[in-house]
Amino acid sequence: MSTPLSQSIDGIALQGAGFDIVGKSILSNLTLTLSEQRIGIIGRNGSGKSSFLRLVAGLVAPSHGTVLVDGLKPATDRKAMLSRIGILFQNPDHQIIFPTVTEELAFGLRQKGMDKAEAAQAVVALLAQHGRSHWAAQAVTALSQGQRHFLCLLAVLAMEPGTILLDEPFAGLDLPTQNRLTRALAALPQRLILITHDPKAIAGYDRVIWLEDGRVRADGAAGPIIADFTAEMARLGEADADTDLTF
Repeated sequence: MSTPLSQSIDGIALQGAGFDIVGKSILSNLTLTLSEQRIGIIGRNGSGKSSFLRLVAGLVAPSHGTVLVDGLKPATDRKAMLSRIGILFQNPDHQIIFPTVTEELAFGLRQKGMDKAEAAQAVVALLAQHGRSHWAAQAVTALSQGQRHFLCLLAVLAMEPGTILLDEPFAGLDLPTQNRLTRALAALPQRLILITHDPKAIAGYDRVIWLEDGRVRADGAAGPIIADFTAEMARLGEADADTDLTF
């Protein structure tokens, strides 16, 4: 017997969810239950992948239907989401808001209710745990692109969320940095929902969802979905499918 959406409290549930911008449909009729530990999201540019993550994170509210995270509405239960959902954006400079590493890491902890001294102690422990104690007094501008990306991941991990949403986390990183980030992510106990253009990054995932035009085109085991997606992208490439103008 299925559990009504309003009573489903374990994981992420979307029921007929959609998102519009100025009357244009970006996401449509998404009905999904996301409970696996590793979930990949693939699709072409403009397919709605980033909007999907923003919808799940509660950064935007659904225009239609319902989105629940552990039985709560992420767009309205913002404080409750601090310990449930973390999001790592593609560009760290769109995420970092404070001038120093310590301030950046302490901000979320203060939002969770820690006082200044408690947050400072937690930051010291977090940096030590990840072998980056020497970052504590650094200005964010002293960090490389890859280091700033890792700082954003540390800020997410400091909140101890149950699920981490990752929007093209390897974009703009050189290969050694990609490899380090891949190892770090693989070791995390949290549920990961990863957007990527690189099917190899999600080859071992429990589940892959292929979005197209804001809808689910395919959803299932990683192997078959990735194979079909790769074949379709090759077909579109051969057909010069990006030459048509969109009005």
